Amino acid sequence: MLDRRGGSPWLVMQLTVDFRDLAWYSGGNWSDHLPLQKVSTVDTLWTKPIKPAMHAEQALITAILDGVYPAGASLPAERELARQLGVTRPTLREALQRLERDGWVTIRHGKPTQVNDIWREGGLNALSALVHYSANLPPDFVTNLLELRKVLAPAYIRAAVANAPTTVADLLAQADTLEDSAAAFANFDWQLHRALSIASGNPIFTMVLNGFSGFYEELARRYFTSPVAREVSRQFYSALADAASRQDPDEAERVARQVMERSIELWQSTGGDLS
Repeated sequence: MLDRRGGSPWLVMQLTVDFRDLAWYSGGNWSDHLPLQKVSTVDTLWTKPIKPAMHAEQALITAILDGVYPAGASLPAERELARQLGVTRPTLREALQRLERDGWVTIRHGKPTQVNDIWREGGLNALSALVHYSANLPPDFVTNLLELRKVLAPAYIRAAVANAPTTVADLLAQADTLEDSAAAFANFDWQLHRALSIASGNPIFTMVLNGFSGFYEELARRYFTSPVAREVSRQFYSALADAASRQDPDEAERVARQVMERSIELWQSTGGDLS
């Protein structure tokens, strides 16, 4: 969480570590040496705390999206920023290098690191990261994402029907027994679109979709709470199955584009509420 003391942003880590476990610590910043939590006698799974570099990266992304460090601003000097984040300078450098790779910042040797306009400088990695920060996103983010899907989905669906119509028909046969619930539709729709992208023969489609996997289902569960949305998709699955059985990629593309446009209308009718 963000705390501002004396006009400077401080990032405070909430820890649940027993500090007696740090007796072996011999130097450096303690946040780089967090121990594993003890294993329960019941639960044999080890739970690791967040890695310091990941903590620094996530905290900086949050601060950038919150406007603490807007586009064009300079980050504090390395020593000060490392102190605020509670990490070592090498750990901070690792986080900053990843942020630079994804377009969030520009590291200028001998000068302060500059924050970029992520909407102009960001790439696919940044887009994949953004979906985990729904509370910090602009209100039209989801609509823009759906507009992208409207461009991509008809293309990979057309290619899937052209390349593997029997596979597409088999996938869609599962819709006949689909439970009428938001969760069931969200899961099926995600699995269907991912399988269609694979069947298209173009792996870039699949890689783009994979970047939104968790966010896609979260968004879809909200979308499919509407009975109207579930019925629209049932009709789409049926029409697409018919196009696949007739080996008609042109019709598959048409019905895909039609349902993508309808999904945008339905989402916007809810006010695009992400909460």
